[in-house]
Amino acid sequence: MQDQKEQAMDRLERMHKNLDTGMTRIKYLNMCEQLDQEPIEIEIPPDWEDFPEIIQQAINTFNQLGDRVYAEIGYTGKDYTNLTHFIDVYEVQDKEFFLEILSWLDSRAIKKSQEQLKREHDKLKRQK
Repeated sequence: MQDQKEQAMDRLERMHKNLDTGMTRIKYLNMCEQLDQEPIEIEIPPDWEDFPEIIQQAINTFNQLGDRVYAEIGYTGKDYTNLTHFIDVYEVQDKEFFLEILSWLDSRAIKKSQEQLKREHDKLKRQK
């Protein structure tokens, strides 16, 4: 079971990296077709339906939770006030894994926000 969870989280990370670069499953398959190459299974970007239901539920929950954003700091994470309602609605059984997914998504979003703020700050410094 732990191995399945790790594989699912690895796929989730791959999907987000592909989304960051704009690579989708369709784009990848089209690229392989144009290059007259066979797609390599491990390189095919995952789609939403490739994930277990708990990951889909966690992503949906993450997207519906409010953001905590401050002008000088940026995104500081999700507001988990209503989290128990989503756990009840989705009838989540494996709460530990569900929270692990949410935590991973939140950490990633915080890091991306910090990187964006740093880029903007550095750009302003160069303009002076």
